[in-house]
This record gives sequence, structure tokens and C-alpha cells, in this order.
Amino acid sequence: MNKCIVTVVGQDTVGIIARVCTYLADNKINILDITQTITSGFFNMMMVVDMDQKSKDFSDICDELSALGIEIGVDIRCQNAEIFKRMHRL
Repeated sequence: MNKCIVTVVGQDTVGIIARVCTYLADNKINILDITQTITSGFFNMMMVVDMDQKSKDFSDICDELSALGIEIGVDIRCQNAEIFKRMHRL
């Protein structure tokens, strides 16, 4: 399975989850796990997604998610799960 980590951070506003999840669904990316919190008006979401059936190159998806984040006023990052695990290993 080709797992990736998608993080979304920024000022809370209506529709963040809907816009990100719609993008993922439109590109055949399945959400395996999701968590989100809102602290003092700041939105934070982390998703583990499966990109086995993705319809575009990984780099294009990352670029488009970043652009979507700019459009909706949040920071969206996409990282390969293996790289993410190695970066955060103690």
C-alpha cells in the first residue's frame, strides 16, 4: 500500500474538510485514518491516505494540494508515509 500523510493547518473556517476530502476523492485517494482538532480558532488535521489508485503523479498531487491550501487559507502538506516516519523517529 502506498501510504501518505496529509496535514492541514490554519485558521479555522467553514468547508476546509469538505474541500480537502473532495479533492482526494476526485483523484481516487482513499482516506485510511483522519484526526482533526480546533484549538483557539486554529484548525489542525492529519490524514493517512492510500494513493494506490491515484489518478495523477505524487508530485502533482502535492503541488495541487498546496495550491488548494493557499486558495482556502491553510497550509496543506503531503508526504510519503515512510519518509514521514523516518523524519519523526527518535
